[in-house]
Amino acid sequence: MKNGMSAAGLRDVPELRYLNADNVARYRAVMRYFYQEYQRLRYWMRPEEVYEGVNNWGVLDSYTLEQCLADLEQLKNWQNLASRHDGGRAVTIEEYMRKKSLYLLTPYSIEIERMLETLETIKGYGGSLETTYLDTISECLLSIRGNVGAFAAGEALQCWDKLFQAFKQMHENAADFIGSMNSIQAEEMMATDAFLAMKDRLTDYLQHFVKGLQQSAYQIEGHLQQITPNVRDLFLEQAVDDELAKPRLDEVQSREELLDRWTRGWMNLRRWFLGDDREASELQQLERATKDTIAKVVRSALRLQERRRVGVSRRKDLEWLAVRFEQAESLEEAHCLAAYAFGLFPGRHLQGEDVRTTDRADAAMWQEPPIVRGIRSRSRKRLGKSDAEPVRSDDERKRQHRAIVEAQLREEREYLEQLASLGNVRLEQLGVLEPRKRLRLLSWIGRCTASPSRSFVTSDGYRITLSAAKAGERAVLRCTDGDLDMPDYVMKVEYALTERRATDNG
Repeated sequence: MKNGMSAAGLRDVPELRYLNADNVARYRAVMRYFYQEYQRLRYWMRPEEVYEGVNNWGVLDSYTLEQCLADLEQLKNWQNLASRHDGGRAVTIEEYMRKKSLYLLTPYSIEIERMLETLETIKGYGGSLETTYLDTISECLLSIRGNVGAFAAGEALQCWDKLFQAFKQMHENAADFIGSMNSIQAEEMMATDAFLAMKDRLTDYLQHFVKGLQQSAYQIEGHLQQITPNVRDLFLEQAVDDELAKPRLDEVQSREELLDRWTRGWMNLRRWFLGDDREASELQQLERATKDTIAKVVRSALRLQERRRVGVSRRKDLEWLAVRFEQAESLEEAHCLAAYAFGLFPGRHLQGEDVRTTDRADAAMWQEPPIVRGIRSRSRKRLGKSDAEPVRSDDERKRQHRAIVEAQLREEREYLEQLASLGNVRLEQLGVLEPRKRLRLLSWIGRCTASPSRSFVTSDGYRITLSAAKAGERAVLRCTDGDLDMPDYVMKVEYALTERRATDNG
């Protein structure tokens, strides 16, 4: 089963036929009764017990024992039920003449009824964003790193089940929650006033998840990078041995099939957190989707608040203000009231010919005659041809911006050449840095930690490689505006084009 599918997985499924048969109500009632009794640990059922239990529900009209017997035999033919002869003593002649059998649910039917019971309770996407799953994944990976080859009997399988169950639940719950936030029901709910009451709680919930995601993601990525393929294979072999050591009555997968399936599961886990050469990790996509959801919630709340403000009538406030203006005893008092009520108006510069009618220095502007100034209409309707305006030239502004960018690139190139001459360098060996160099250095460290290879190539052709700091080792990055405590990384800068030429010549 190298490709994950066998010929048996492509067969017809007769166990599903009772869901779309002509007498579907009768079959569904019989199967649901069997399933409920199975949950009560009652497995083998007589036809009379099934008939009495279904009739007590009152969902089928004129249901007879003969119909129940026919339904049981049909479900047996569809492999939903298994039967055996009932060796009990007959009490009546009818029981003696009738072939007596006991019926039992098959494993396929149990899973079908369990699925149907789950589907009946689904009212939406559901899901949640819980950081506890990330903590569980980190703990399991740390245990694999420290105890590989030293697990007691059964501990490796327990660790694998705990790890993969937490990963599966976290992925499914997160996908369902993000899907629910982008559904039509969520869009309609975000357009109602009731959404404002839960906006803060929802935003805090999403922000808490993003913060926990960022804190746990680096630990999980570090553990996965430290677990080599040999350590992984040794752990999975121990887990497979524990699984095969369990006594089972039914048919089980072979050791090779089980190991191949679990290895592919591990690779999916690693790809989810670290990504691959073709695309970014699912972890980054989940973080981006969560941040987009936060922005969507904030935008919806702002639209609701603006709509509520637009709909509020200020007629009474304006009437009260008009009464206060009417009660003002002087123009000066009205000016003060306007200043308190409306504040300063934005300034407008109007050109005009200043014609003074008096030379008095104490003449107020309110006593001056108005200056008439013609204003162009803002209507979209064109009234006539206007004079062509010259095209504005931005050459000087572009030249100045280009000079600034070239100076920054020149400074960055000089700093890269300086680091390349030092070879492997620790953060404490960089001396006292200026704020610009510190920001540039932190930007490089961020790009290296975000890359699966812990390295990247700059636009000038320099490859910057970052070696992970040992556990517990810290360094102080000294700057002119303060000190920054951070892991003691080792940075290596080299010219990438030189590597390419050497590879081509070799």
